[in-house]
Amino acid sequence: MIPVCKPYLNGNELQYVNDAIRTGWISSSGKYVKAFEEAFADYCGVKYAVGVCNGTAALHLALTILGIGKGDEVIIPNFTMIASAFSVCYTGAMPVFVDADEKTWNMCATKIEEKISSRTKAILPVHIFGNPCDMDAVQQIASRHNLFIIEDAAQAHGAKYLEKKTGNLSDIATFSFFANKNLTTGEGGMVVTNDDNLYKKALYYKNLCFDLDAPRNYTHNDVGFNYRMSNIHAAIGLAQTEKADEYKKMRMHNGKFYRKHLKDIKGIILQEEQADVENVFWMNGILLNPALYGRSRDQLIEHLKEKRVDTRLFFVGMHRQPSLLKFGCDCSGYYPITDNLAENGLYLPSASSLSENKIEYICDVIKEFQRV
Repeated sequence: MIPVCKPYLNGNELQYVNDAIRTGWISSSGKYVKAFEEAFADYCGVKYAVGVCNGTAALHLALTILGIGKGDEVIIPNFTMIASAFSVCYTGAMPVFVDADEKTWNMCATKIEEKISSRTKAILPVHIFGNPCDMDAVQQIASRHNLFIIEDAAQAHGAKYLEKKTGNLSDIATFSFFANKNLTTGEGGMVVTNDDNLYKKALYYKNLCFDLDAPRNYTHNDVGFNYRMSNIHAAIGLAQTEKADEYKKMRMHNGKFYRKHLKDIKGIILQEEQADVENVFWMNGILLNPALYGRSRDQLIEHLKEKRVDTRLFFVGMHRQPSLLKFGCDCSGYYPITDNLAENGLYLPSASSLSENKIEYICDVIKEFQRV
């Protein structure tokens, strides 16, 4: 079976992890945490990075240190991973949904302002599948309404918008290092910012609100979180960051190779990129038009499985999530683009190390299964 995605670990991961184990520094106080944070901040072109235990924790931490809380609203894409919404819920605030753009599949910038209310405090754009959002439009809206921007860059390590890397396009940004990401620590996340105050708050709140500038006396003035990253995870992350440009080129090469072989198949729709962006193809997704392709999405998934090709469904829209309805979110809106993506979209195998031969095989299976 060709898996949807598997991690690519061909650098110093084993050397650094063995060093952490050999020296006994396996929790959050070892040298690799700071080294990884500094290396990743440098890679993103920002001043500060704070390692945490996963990408959802990173989002929650970012929202918390911006003061987002009960009674507030945060605008998020309707087409996204549920973690984007849950992180807002954790603060007591309410996520408000915006439909996807038909071509880029990112949050549609022209539909944001109609969702802004007196309770709106922030916009949380997500760079879907590694394809950067229209950040100029988001920044202009945020400026007009005095709103924070939190980039959810979980899927977009190293992607660029107008020559600036993701993570450096907002007040604060977050990343995930789950096993299928372009850079991985197995489990892990990062908060990045250029703001000194937000950086100090992130360090403070991620570590149970231990005082940063005084001896540890086990008196805590605020309610904090145990969101620390272990030295072992950071050791893997440092090794991955050392080869970040190489891994990025591999994903981009594979994404373009897929496009070359899929672009002429009737009924197969690909995610479009804006001008002046650099998509890093975390996942190579396709959207079917069943009337033109001649088969349904689910039929194609089953056929690919028979041919030993693993796939995954696209995200289900936030307005279709029972958990968010129970939380009190307004799930009554009409989101046709999201619904179409959820009903007819799927991921194809997207590992950095995927060979051209395998990509060509996958595309041939898709083409041969088409019924015109």
